[in-house]
Amino acid sequence: MRAIVVKSWLKGPGDMEVTDIPMPVAKDGELLVKVDSAGVNFFDVLMIAGKYQIKPALPFTLGAEFSGTVVKISPSDTRFAVGDRVFGSNVTGAYAEYIAVPSIHCFPIPSALSFEQAAGIYITYPTSYAGLVLRAKVQRGDWVLVHAAAGGVGIAAVQIAKALGAHVIAATGSKDKFDICRQQGADHCINYHDADWTNQVIKLTDGKGADIVYDPVGKVEESLKCVAWNGRIVVVGFAAGAIEKVATNRILLKNVAVTGVYWGAYALNEPERIPEVWDALFKLAEDGLIRPVVFQPIFHGLDQVKDALKAITHRETYGKAVVKLSEYSKL
Repeated sequence: MRAIVVKSWLKGPGDMEVTDIPMPVAKDGELLVKVDSAGVNFFDVLMIAGKYQIKPALPFTLGAEFSGTVVKISPSDTRFAVGDRVFGSNVTGAYAEYIAVPSIHCFPIPSALSFEQAAGIYITYPTSYAGLVLRAKVQRGDWVLVHAAAGGVGIAAVQIAKALGAHVIAATGSKDKFDICRQQGADHCINYHDADWTNQVIKLTDGKGADIVYDPVGKVEESLKCVAWNGRIVVVGFAAGAIEKVATNRILLKNVAVTGVYWGAYALNEPERIPEVWDALFKLAEDGLIRPVVFQPIFHGLDQVKDALKAITHRETYGKAVVKLSEYSKL
């Protein structure tokens, strides 16, 4: 089968190659899935360079999110059957025609979602739900400032915050992305490249500041200027490329709680919260309150994974970039 295999640490997506490798063999407790679509993530760029917090042993097949059709199950598996549409995630293996993955890492695709939509929800939506609900304790009426609001976790955070009754300020790096944020429910949009963006937040909140700051970028230091008393700042990632050093006196003076969210570690540390989060997300989806946004145009074929990653790196995308491996798109 064809797959993107990382044999040595690479400088960038342009150095990736598609190669032929044997089809994976599903072990007991695993599914063998024919991959239809794969979700593209910024951390893929870090992983191929050996700079991500998870460093797989070389060689490895890149890709963490997928959707597809079950072609083989374990004899003991009672959750799935051959032919089921599923989505899931694994540390590696998604940029391939087939993936062998633990059954517990997969879920049935809701009937209302396409393969393309399902390919990108495994990381973004539970990360945003856990960040806003489990960590920041969002309440109806809270002011929520979402950085990189047009990105994958950003749009998920906008939709979830609105579904839970919050007021949402969407912060992006370009006014060109304001429309997509408003379409997802954002009440206000600001450009965080504006010199006075923190003052804009203060003004929009009638002088109070944001109750919650959801930050996948690395803007904690600046956001402390516009966070409310008793505010909560959720550190989600470092898309800006640098890990911040924060003046902790500002945290003290405003009684602020700065917290992180690492959804991938819940399986190890709080596995009991995982069904809670997914049940809540499936209910929101069933009620039509959240719906995955797939960047258009969709990328087609493994050869275009590098193009998708370059587009994400250059901040040219919105929502979730997806690579379609099968021949036809259903979106």
